[in-house]
Amino acid sequence: MVLVGGATRLTESGLSIVEWKPVTGTLPPLNQEQWTQAFDGYKTIPQYRELNAGMSLSEFKTIFWWEWSHRLLGRVIGLAYLLPFLWFLWRGALNADIRRRLWMIFGLGALQGAVGWWMVASGLSQRAEVSHYRLATHLVLALFIFASIVWTLRRLAHRPPVAASPRLKITSVVLLALTFVQLYLGALVAGLRAGKVYNTWPDIDGGFIPSTARLLFEKPWWRNLFDNALTVQFEHRMTAYVLLALAVLHLIDAVRSRAGVAAVNGARWLAAAITLQATLGILTLLNQVPIDLALAHQAVAVAVLTLAVLQAERLAVPRSETERQKLALPAGQRG
Repeated sequence: MVLVGGATRLTESGLSIVEWKPVTGTLPPLNQEQWTQAFDGYKTIPQYRELNAGMSLSEFKTIFWWEWSHRLLGRVIGLAYLLPFLWFLWRGALNADIRRRLWMIFGLGALQGAVGWWMVASGLSQRAEVSHYRLATHLVLALFIFASIVWTLRRLAHRPPVAASPRLKITSVVLLALTFVQLYLGALVAGLRAGKVYNTWPDIDGGFIPSTARLLFEKPWWRNLFDNALTVQFEHRMTAYVLLALAVLHLIDAVRSRAGVAAVNGARWLAAAITLQATLGILTLLNQVPIDLALAHQAVAVAVLTLAVLQAERLAVPRSETERQKLALPAGQRG
């Protein structure tokens, strides 16, 4: 879902459907008249007039199918989640704790659909693209839902406690939090198209650290953190360095403190994934964001998030067997 959303963004397809019809929108145009109506709707928005004036119906269909597929996949995910959930509820296989967790995740999924339309609506009247603030919110919420599913799944697993020092546990949580910060900054970079400028490395705008006058020229100063393409790309780069350094230190600490095998392997995989992600980020920047590298960069970002969630969860305070059993009951047993 995240990759299809990324492709929709990279192909400038996200504004091709100018209506939100949760039920009837499931069907695409089925005849020439309906295709003409959909295309006429797209012609009314600024993106068509400013960027795609003169586009043919065939070209419109290409961007339409990306956005329609993205929305359809969202509906399919909702059904794939809700129907089995309702079945488990009917069987009485879930107790109050796990029910709360799963209802929360489902609620966030429903909210995500609304946030997606809120994002699209920002590009239908006053601007030729969606708000980068709303784009970042849409992506981070999707990844938070994903992380919540992974965490909940791990909490249901049978596994022995992992030996780890308090410092190692703290750094695993910091790594997870910093990963979310980096994902948000990456979304801002995408929304501002900041990856298509300052395409050099390790220098940016002529130096490793740009001048303050270039980084903070907007007023008030804090707007630069979100709206200045140079500043946002610089933040994304610096956060990547910090994230990589912390992952390596976390790995060294796990090895030297003789943490459990699972903790060491988790730290090793996380450091390796962040290294690969940083490499892909540099290649994507130097090549001015080709779609294949950009999607690979986004895919590995999801892998990094997954590994960060797994590491933080495995190093969390271990739950007793009794507490674990409270999360789920055998199918058919009333909770």
